[in-house]
Amino acid sequence: MKIYEKYFARQVYLTFIFILFAFSGLFFFFDLINELNSVGHGNYKFSYAVLRVALQTPSRFYEIIPVAALISAIYVFAQMAANSEYTIFRVSGLATNQALRSLLKIGIPLVILTYLIGEVVGPYTDQLSERVRLEALGSSVSSNFESGVWVKDTLTERADGEQVTRFVNVGELKPDATISNVRIYEFDSKFRLSNVRIAKSGVYSPPGHWKLTDVTDTQLIDVVPAGAKPTDALNPVYRAQQVTLPEYSLRSELTPQILSVLLVSPDRMSMFNLFRYIQHLTENHQDTQRYEIALWRKLLYPFAVFVMLVLSLPFAYLHTRAGVVGVKVFGGIMLGMSFQLFNTLFSHIGNLNTWPAPLTAATPALVYLVLGLGGLKWVDRH
Repeated sequence: MKIYEKYFARQVYLTFIFILFAFSGLFFFFDLINELNSVGHGNYKFSYAVLRVALQTPSRFYEIIPVAALISAIYVFAQMAANSEYTIFRVSGLATNQALRSLLKIGIPLVILTYLIGEVVGPYTDQLSERVRLEALGSSVSSNFESGVWVKDTLTERADGEQVTRFVNVGELKPDATISNVRIYEFDSKFRLSNVRIAKSGVYSPPGHWKLTDVTDTQLIDVVPAGAKPTDALNPVYRAQQVTLPEYSLRSELTPQILSVLLVSPDRMSMFNLFRYIQHLTENHQDTQRYEIALWRKLLYPFAVFVMLVLSLPFAYLHTRAGVVGVKVFGGIMLGMSFQLFNTLFSHIGNLNTWPAPLTAATPALVYLVLGLGGLKWVDRH
């Protein structure tokens, strides 16, 4: 790096670290206040609340990094403009395109840091955070349905070669990935209910099997009518054959990793887990729009650091006094917050309107990139 690039990088990085920890401390305080509602329930003490919020800090870092990069760069360039430092750089021959290239080079380590936190550290600590809370409360993971979690299993082959569609209802998913209050409804190739299997608990036995305990297996068999008239498809006649088993090995494509996606929201999952879950939903002909948008957002979000740095550079060309630095920083905060709000809002709109996931994820960054380049062109001319 050139001498002026090292100077820019040192100023931006030092300010970035300060702003990152300042914002994360603010979010830590708000998250801790939110957790106080659960303190006192079960074994959930204040120390567990602090630990849970601390484990969520990497995900907060991931969310804050682009905004922190914007605010730190605006502050540094506003200070340079107020002290006429940047004017000296320009008189010495620093062109706008050179400054932009240098600023993007400074942003490369921040992009790498964002990827590492979003893919390695954040998803792992988020799952630990949820497990700390669930174990302390003695509760389990469930969906918004009172009946628990519903998952469609992949098509499997029976011994007679007929395809089967399963709908699995998991009443409770424990933090150790064991399941309880399990109900499994099997349908044949004509989508007629053929089997109902109820188990008290289950544990995964790789590869591809669940070991269920205290199982009640109900086999539904079509009753052939005495006359030649076929049975009504909407009012079938069955004969039930029920068997009680202490243990049962169920072959299934479901894994604890697929069920564990319920521990964290899609935006906080790693791209690998998102991709696997999208594959599972696709194989079962289920809607993947929400998770595809989350996957593309995870892929493109770190590059928002570059967009934020492009937005910050025009502030170096505004010749104002030092007293206006605070106004510039406030404007940078509002600009960064507006990006986060627009990015989240556009994702929800894209999900509701079933827009293509890459377009939905990339549009907010492209809009702000155009704004940054337009502002840079305007201040360069004036």
